[in-house]
Amino acid sequence: MKAESRAEDVAVAEDYYDSDDADRFYFNIWGGEDIHVGLYKTPDEPIPPASRRTVETMAEMMGPAGKGGSIIDLGAGYGGSARYLVTEGGAKKVVCVNISETQNRINREKNKAAGLDDKIEVLHGSFDDVPAKDESFDVVWSQDSFLHGADREQIIKECERVLKPGGRVIFTDILQTPDAPADKLQPVYDRIHLSSLGSIDFYDQAAEKAGLVPGPKKELAEMLPRHYGRVREELMARREELKGIVSDEYADRMIAGLGAWVDGGNSGWLSWGILTYDKP
Repeated sequence: MKAESRAEDVAVAEDYYDSDDADRFYFNIWGGEDIHVGLYKTPDEPIPPASRRTVETMAEMMGPAGKGGSIIDLGAGYGGSARYLVTEGGAKKVVCVNISETQNRINREKNKAAGLDDKIEVLHGSFDDVPAKDESFDVVWSQDSFLHGADREQIIKECERVLKPGGRVIFTDILQTPDAPADKLQPVYDRIHLSSLGSIDFYDQAAEKAGLVPGPKKELAEMLPRHYGRVREELMARREELKGIVSDEYADRMIAGLGAWVDGGNSGWLSWGILTYDKP
């Protein structure tokens, strides 16, 4: 992929997440801490504990590499995972890389309020050109972010580049299944300005090309429609409360878009999971 195409893709995602509507939606509906797919014990479980359970599960799956080591979180959002990793996960230091300066500002404020700004660094940047030296981290961590990159093979190459030998890449992503019909997925792509999604086979092949070897995986397809269904329900239930905070146009578009993601998950065209790859 040409560099200008990657730059355009980054700019689209940056504009989206820096917008007032998107920031207020994620902050109010997801709670401004963890903004990713959750692991639900029950269909009606609140979003924040389910989202935090994803972080806890990934922390267990990152293995010994992250214990007392350094972690880079690509697409860190509001930094909820970083704060968990340095307080509960055993990490020595976490560097957050994120393209939304709106989210970065909130992340820094939360870190300072928690007394963690000496252990968490927040950088503005994209994950297909990571602002870090070669072999500088024990773990590369990311949650539901790589889908925003048009050149996902380059993203995996960057993960390998910044990872120390013996380290682990661990990430979640929204995936499309091999037989997913492109026309059915178009509403899914449209919601967050995508032209495609990755798949487990794609990431396995990209990791192999980059010199990484497969680690433990958890494909949890059922959590995708459950999560986006819960977000949609919450948005609809709190619609009046959010008037004047999130625009009606954005809320209408989000309700329709989330419905498409739920349909895609229930139809078997979309999946989600936790993937890991190790650097020999």
